[in-house]
Amino acid sequence: MDNLEPVISFRGADINNGEEKVIYGLDMEVYRGDFVYIVGKVGSGKTSIIRTMTAENPLKEGEGKVCGYCLNGLRSRDIPYLRRKLGVVFQDFQLLTDRTVQDNLDFVLRATGWKDRNAMDRRIEDVLRSVDMQTKAHKKPHQLSGGEQQRIAIARALLNTPEVILADEPTGNLDSETAEGILTLLTSINREKGTAVVMVTHNRAIFEKYPGRVFLCKDERCTEQKRGEEVIDLALNI
Repeated sequence: MDNLEPVISFRGADINNGEEKVIYGLDMEVYRGDFVYIVGKVGSGKTSIIRTMTAENPLKEGEGKVCGYCLNGLRSRDIPYLRRKLGVVFQDFQLLTDRTVQDNLDFVLRATGWKDRNAMDRRIEDVLRSVDMQTKAHKKPHQLSGGEQQRIAIARALLNTPEVILADEPTGNLDSETAEGILTLLTSINREKGTAVVMVTHNRAIFEKYPGRVFLCKDERCTEQKRGEEVIDLALNI
């Protein structure tokens, strides 16, 4: 994708949560190398925007395009191909608890069409090294700390060399010191690989310490905040 073309764009998009509209008229462009925060109080529509980006929530009004795929009327058979261009990191890790780290990552590669065993093993080794978890391949999730599990989840998100990482409250279940390590990791991936990162959070301390573009969800709108603008009346950390 051309660096001048946004990897994510919305124009006048209404964002739904089920049948209910939660955001009206979203305008947003995210480019390669951007680090973007979507912030706001609990229930303000942040996660619904992420679910629209992954085509989990259909886009019915306005325009949306993610990694070259138009979200309007996106065919169900194209959704898996869109999602291969995205790396998604969740608050609750969503690792398969009965499998080792190696098997968790292997499962994703096979599900996305990889066949060459040697290539798969090399890719798993590469992503584990990139998150400093190369010695943990034989462990099961319950044998890892929360921070280690989230690093594995980030490794999983990197497997198919995504154009965008979507991180939905990735530090929500972690203590502050462990959260720092996860943010440092995401910002280094963003800086070194040029991978765009879109991160949902309601923790003001995060986006103040690790600056990026900030979109505020409030009063059924989501708008970009000017640099230096007083972002929120943060009663946000709830």
